[in-house]
Amino acid sequence: MQVKRAYRFRFDPTPEQVDALARTFGCARFAYNHMLRLRSDAWMQRQERVGYHETSAALTMLKKTPEHAWLNEVSSVPVQQALRHLNTAFSNFFAKRARYPSFKRKDGPQAAEYTTSAFRWDAGRRELRLAKMDTPLDIRWSRTLPKVAKLTTVTISRDTAGRYFAALLCDDVVTSRKAASGQVGIDLGLTHFAILSNGEKIASPKAFRKNESGLAKWQRRMARAKLGSKNRAKLKLKVAALHAHITDARRDFLHKLSTRLISENQVIAVETLSVSNMQRNRSLAKSISDASWAEFVRQLEYKAQWYGRTLIGIDRWYPSSKRCSVCGHTKTTMPLSVRTWACPECGTTHDRDINAARNVLAAGLAVSAHGEAVSPVSL
Repeated sequence: MQVKRAYRFRFDPTPEQVDALARTFGCARFAYNHMLRLRSDAWMQRQERVGYHETSAALTMLKKTPEHAWLNEVSSVPVQQALRHLNTAFSNFFAKRARYPSFKRKDGPQAAEYTTSAFRWDAGRRELRLAKMDTPLDIRWSRTLPKVAKLTTVTISRDTAGRYFAALLCDDVVTSRKAASGQVGIDLGLTHFAILSNGEKIASPKAFRKNESGLAKWQRRMARAKLGSKNRAKLKLKVAALHAHITDARRDFLHKLSTRLISENQVIAVETLSVSNMQRNRSLAKSISDASWAEFVRQLEYKAQWYGRTLIGIDRWYPSSKRCSVCGHTKTTMPLSVRTWACPECGTTHDRDINAARNVLAAGLAVSAHGEAVSPVSL
């Protein structure tokens, strides 16, 4: 299967590269924010729609003015790509997939995208050189790029913790794996991250909860520091580093679990959830966000597609918890406080979550038997 696949590596830039990347980030950010203001004002003041081509022409004129001549000091590709990203952001907004585009901040995450005309890749030496940079990037090659992969874009980013990353987007070929014998139903939860139909309960990493007290401590210290001081800048970096640690721990857990389930099972059934609605519950919102169910299902979706697995989404209104997985009897009500229950029809005692996972699998197999392989909608 031909796929677009990104490989992300960390790298350590030289002082000259740090300066060049800072100027590139700044130019791309300026172009994005300037054209966002241009498009917003055009609509608010004159009800005039401004698209990508108009903003591209405006950027060309802007570069010719003396006060904006500095835009020509960096590669033109990342600056132009910023306009494409802005256009995509507006498209997502009009399609109701995202909120209205917001301005990018200097102290937030930074990114610059280079297309094939703006970088040189030497596969033999594993050297990557960006436009207007004399030396290659010192990349930490933590994994091997496939020999058949063809680089199409390189995205350079810097997170708020000051770490630099290079994401290499490739045209890659993924082969389906050998068919697996397993079938599993997954019930997602908070006490346990996932409960499988085979009775296994997978503990939640609770990446945020485990670091919440330390994060609060550094945030309080940063709040008391004087604005603009070096001490505040150091504390802000500590807070950002802790946030990065939380994100990395969560991402590592989700990738390992999703890869394991895809490797062991041919059919995977999971209940679809409306996470955005569930997060309106203030008592559970933080725990739901920490769990990252949506990212987990997203990973299952693309990995199942890559490796020839069947992922089936079960309707969110399916009474998986209230239905007996042995005889099919469905109770009318079951509060969240009930963790075990006995079926009044057959007398079987159920663990609420394991029973739900078994029902999810049964419903998924029923859907699959009718020839409908339905992937879950986005959570």
